[in-house]
Amino acid sequence: MIRIPRRTRPGSATTAPQQAGGAAALGPASVEVAARHLQVGDGYAAVLIVTHYPAEVSTAWLEPLLSWPGRLDLTLHIEPVPAVVAASRLRAQRARLETVRRSDADRGRLDDPNTDAAAGDAAELADRVARGAARLYRVGIYLTVHCPSLDELVEAVAEVRATAASVLLDTVPATWRQLQGWTSGLPLGVDSLGMRRVFDSDSLACAFPLACADLPAPLPGDPPQPGGVLYGLNTATAGVVWWDRWTAHNYNSIVLARSGAGKSYFIKLEIVRSLLDGVVVQVVDPEDEYIRLATAVGGTVVQLGAAGVRINPLDIPTGDCHPEAFNRRVQFIRTLVAVMLGTDLAAPERAAVETAVLTAYEQAGIDLDPASWSRPAPLLRDVAAALHTGDPVARALAGQLAPWTSGSLKDVFDGPSTTVPTGQLVVWSTRQLSDELRPAAMLLALDAIWRQVEAPAPHVAARFPRQLVIVDEAWKLLGEGAGAKFLATLAKSARKRRAGLSVVTQDAADVLATTPGRTVLANCATQILMRQDASAIGEIGREFGLTSGEARLLLSARRGEGLLLSGGHRVGFQVVSSSAEHVVCTDGDRDVDGGQP
Repeated sequence: MIRIPRRTRPGSATTAPQQAGGAAALGPASVEVAARHLQVGDGYAAVLIVTHYPAEVSTAWLEPLLSWPGRLDLTLHIEPVPAVVAASRLRAQRARLETVRRSDADRGRLDDPNTDAAAGDAAELADRVARGAARLYRVGIYLTVHCPSLDELVEAVAEVRATAASVLLDTVPATWRQLQGWTSGLPLGVDSLGMRRVFDSDSLACAFPLACADLPAPLPGDPPQPGGVLYGLNTATAGVVWWDRWTAHNYNSIVLARSGAGKSYFIKLEIVRSLLDGVVVQVVDPEDEYIRLATAVGGTVVQLGAAGVRINPLDIPTGDCHPEAFNRRVQFIRTLVAVMLGTDLAAPERAAVETAVLTAYEQAGIDLDPASWSRPAPLLRDVAAALHTGDPVARALAGQLAPWTSGSLKDVFDGPSTTVPTGQLVVWSTRQLSDELRPAAMLLALDAIWRQVEAPAPHVAARFPRQLVIVDEAWKLLGEGAGAKFLATLAKSARKRRAGLSVVTQDAADVLATTPGRTVLANCATQILMRQDASAIGEIGREFGLTSGEARLLLSARRGEGLLLSGGHRVGFQVVSSSAEHVVCTDGDRDVDGGQP
């Protein structure tokens, strides 16, 4: 073993601590060289030489080595071959291969496929070099593996060689040339090994680390970007997947996953982290999965259909100073009555409803003057009473509205609003709604959400300028006319209001088979795919342009694993959470989509 001590300047007057500091800045205190490794300071290193390459390569073919989860230095030494020399060598190579082919033919041997392929490649490359479409380079690729102990180094070298073999790269240790290999890996521009291979420009360009499995980090010297939330850890590199939807060209997202893949757990984590990032979040919760989370963080829960929970559709928010707020309430009641009756209203019926609504507001002392909007709003039964005093068309409508004003469906509308949906987190629970009541009650919730998005209270907008609307089990809304229209409208217009829509569903067909669903998908810059069923992976692969490897990843993904797609970014990740987050994101046995901290 050879020991190379650090040289110090003779006669230096520098003190010992200063000498130690200078040595630490310049490099290791010593380098011990063995046959197949080096001891560099307190650590160990081993150099591997790439000696054989695949016949064909694709873009970023060195990426498996670059993403190896350990300290690995990959060094490329590139020397251009002059065009004259390249043409001469290619001519000699073609002559040699042609001689071999003719000799085999004269002796009656069968054609050698390898020789034929090499001759064809040489002819094509010579033609490209002659036309200036390509150049030749002499390239050396060396791998330096670093570990803190010798035992770990032996294991790491075996892993690196196996990773290289997976992309058809043969490697050999730089036996008794470890020091030359180590210096060849330093940023000195010196290739002391000289183990090179001729590359054309296309193959060399594909070797450059222009693609990486990690999301791009800020350039050196640029400050880190504020905002964003932790999505998880990269399944390929163990790096951090930190994504900021508010920097994309729109703020919408869609999450597609089969039942039990962990989508609800992922969404709950995103809610918690978005709240910390200063985002107002509203959730449409059809299965009461977000109530525990809202309670833990001090949010507001509106359980539509529960005893004593009422929403007055004629309420005009006192903070809404929009000049058209009054007229929009009148128009909304017309739409609500149509949904209650399950049919489109004819012109006489629409006129009758509008007249009755204006009469009810007038009797309550509310008109176009915003100062009057603070008075108690009329109720739906007041509108029905006004219809009773109208013409036969109006009286017929009043009879049809009887179940909603005095019958079995009156609970949600029978009285002033009991809950004001305010705060940074509002959860609209629809689990307790009956099938008959669901369309009208959902329209109330969606209307309240839209009003908050379009005209948030001034004090809320000042503190929390961004809003996020999350619709879980979106397939239920996409099957309803008013709900599907709401999702499509919000997806297209949310960005102008500094808001984002997050659609969560377990069936891709619900999104891809409907016009509103495709509208939502086309306007989602962030797309999250988690474990998929084999019956749907073909359609999902075509729609999202998945590679075969990505499709296999989604078929075999574990709970909490997913694929983030946004523009040119395609990153696989595993959801991770802290212990405190895990507690608020799970709900005992009911959390079928739970994950692991």
